[in-house]
Amino acid sequence: MSHGITLRTVPYDHPDAVKLNDQVQLEYQARYEGEGDATVLDPAMFAPPNGLYFVAYDTSDAPVASGGWRARDESPEGYLDGDAELKRMYVVPEARGLGLARRILALLETDAREAGRLRMVLETGDQQPEAIALYRSSGYSDCPKFGYYRTYDSSICMSKPLTR
Repeated sequence: MSHGITLRTVPYDHPDAVKLNDQVQLEYQARYEGEGDATVLDPAMFAPPNGLYFVAYDTSDAPVASGGWRARDESPEGYLDGDAELKRMYVVPEARGLGLARRILALLETDAREAGRLRMVLETGDQQPEAIALYRSSGYSDCPKFGYYRTYDSSICMSKPLTR
């Protein structure tokens, strides 16, 4: 299952995390006609215990996947107290189909639960059918929209309780 993949906790501004983030932005631009994710993210948002960021490496130590969570609490953007927001879930095309996203998702859910967060929330879009399928099959369901893209028709928001 792991195919020699190792997951490491890294800061959000680690060079490998930045490299993968640049790649996911290009994918968003291709899928959404020129627009990347404009959500402002500060590396401090992913620093434990208020968040966590993973990069997965293949056997040649190349970064092939990423994902993180950050603590969110009630705000005008539609978050609720105790939320953990999933961000920057990405797997490079050549490493897709190995179960990496599901593996990272499970680790992030466990970490957020252990940090006392009550639900995991995420925002994806209607041009990301693979992501939607992953989240639905992992127990996520649609929820009221939140975050930067809450007014966009293409935005899909989902949540999952992080029950103990």
